[in-house]
Amino acid sequence: MFGYRVPAPDEAMLISGGRRGLKGAPFRVVTGHGKFVLPIFRKTRFLTLAMREAEVTESCVTRQGIVLTVRAVIAFKVGNDTESIVNAGQRFLSEQEQMSVLTGRIFSGHLRSIIGSMTVEEIVTERQKLATEVLETSKAEMSKIGLIVDSLQIQSIDDGDTGYIEAMSAPHKAAIQRQAKIAEAQATQASVEAQQEAARNQAEYERQTAIVEAEYKAEVDRVQAQSAQAGPLADAHAQQEVLAAQTELAERAAQLRQQELVAEVVKPAEADAQRIKTLALAEAERMKIQAEAAASHDRVALDQLLIDQLPQIVKEAASGLSQANVNVLNGADGLGEVAAGLVSQGLTILDTVKQNLGTPAATAAASPAPRAPHDDDGTVPIR
Repeated sequence: MFGYRVPAPDEAMLISGGRRGLKGAPFRVVTGHGKFVLPIFRKTRFLTLAMREAEVTESCVTRQGIVLTVRAVIAFKVGNDTESIVNAGQRFLSEQEQMSVLTGRIFSGHLRSIIGSMTVEEIVTERQKLATEVLETSKAEMSKIGLIVDSLQIQSIDDGDTGYIEAMSAPHKAAIQRQAKIAEAQATQASVEAQQEAARNQAEYERQTAIVEAEYKAEVDRVQAQSAQAGPLADAHAQQEVLAAQTELAERAAQLRQQELVAEVVKPAEADAQRIKTLALAEAERMKIQAEAAASHDRVALDQLLIDQLPQIVKEAASGLSQANVNVLNGADGLGEVAAGLVSQGLTILDTVKQNLGTPAATAAASPAPRAPHDDDGTVPIR
């Protein structure tokens, strides 16, 4: 719309004419939104709020009197608050490029001042401390002109031809070189050990390979030998089986022949011997029975003989008694008792003789056993 102006996001719009701005500033500040500006009566200008940078290269003398060339880079911008915009606008609105020049000069002065109070060792080893002190000392001055510093970086420090920094770094360089050599030696040792380990592993692999190849070759040779011996071994086993079968057949034939001999010779001989033994036992039993019969016959005859002789024995006893001087006290009764006693004595003598003749010894003595008939060759005939 005609007369309506809007600043960019990184710009501040300054409207002059009409009423004054903050703290009597000759312009009003507008940021972040548009504003209707009357033509002819009002005038608008724009101040950049973008980041800018300034480079500083300054020769500084340290507290030790050593000249150092320091190069630094400052990143700065106009502050976002209205006061900073007003201060920067009053100073740089017409020549905004002068902000970098003025900032570089301000920091050069503060950098010389801070370095003059420090030693080379502090400057080299504590760069962040140097940057922080420079920022702190320049903050108030930069704020007066509406600028704020975002960062200060010390890019390089050079002592020219004096060689102080190099000499100062010599022990560190030596230590670093020593550490580098140690590290290199350790790396070399580790490399050698790795190579040796690799060689050992290679040798072990070759040994294992040789063992496996030897085992494989031995297995192949064994299989080939077994294959070559398979035919003769099979023949030998076959012959062995044939011999075993022949031996078993021969043993069976011998057992059969033995059984035949037992059936043909031993059994008939045993049967004949048993028959002869049985016949002999029968003959002996017959002869025993005949002997017992004969002995019994002779005893009967002897008993009959004794009975027949008993009267004669009594008579002889009586005749002997008649010649003796015997007194009979009771007459006929007493004589009868004597005669009865004689008869009783005769019977007792007969019993004694019979008992003596009844024993086997007496029988054998009285009648010898008859002999069994024999053939002329001494064998017992079969009846």
